[in-house]
Amino acid sequence: MLKQEKVQFVLDTLEKLYPETPIPLDHKDPYTLLIAVLMSAQSTDARVNTITPLLFKKADNPYDMIKLTVDEIREIIKPVGLSPMKSKGIHGLSHILIDKHNGEVPANFKDLEALPAVGHKTASVVMSQAFNIPAFAVDTHIHRLMYRWGLSNGKSVEQTEKDAKRLFPEHTWNKLHLQIIYYGREYSPARGWDLDKDIITKTIGRKSVIEEYYKKKKIK
Repeated sequence: MLKQEKVQFVLDTLEKLYPETPIPLDHKDPYTLLIAVLMSAQSTDARVNTITPLLFKKADNPYDMIKLTVDEIREIIKPVGLSPMKSKGIHGLSHILIDKHNGEVPANFKDLEALPAVGHKTASVVMSQAFNIPAFAVDTHIHRLMYRWGLSNGKSVEQTEKDAKRLFPEHTWNKLHLQIIYYGREYSPARGWDLDKDIITKTIGRKSVIEEYYKKKKIK
């Protein structure tokens, strides 16, 4: 199958499976989304969604957030992990939003990535999901699947992002990012993977990945 045919197969299959793509992190505006995405690093969306209501009850905007101390923020968000770094980032970026951006979340990569604890992936999620500006945030699911599908070499998330943007039409990026994540969780996880249920990898997957899967299955 030619690469362009593979791309079309992925797009068609994901559209059938996930015609609707609700944003997995609960939020009400760009600020609360930014905080939720920052908190989701090395944590699960489900866990973040149990903690953000507690934080946002006290502070759901930068002006209220800076009234809290870093330690108070840390105490609330501790269950999501990496709380020392995340609490400093939340407090610090809230100050910067007030001082430099009139309390608003900027809708551009340069200013977003200049904020404490905000990397390119977090900025990409905010750009696509808060402002509907085309971006392709690569998380572990997308990185894994792009390699399994033979659409990227898996060497780095930066390369995976470049390949995804090169292969998939720009107008699909924001929705496709979520569709691939949903598919990865449901049909092509890192652990407990059942290739028979993973229709995309089974149909267009990298030959070496499929061979390795059956080899391990045989050993078991």
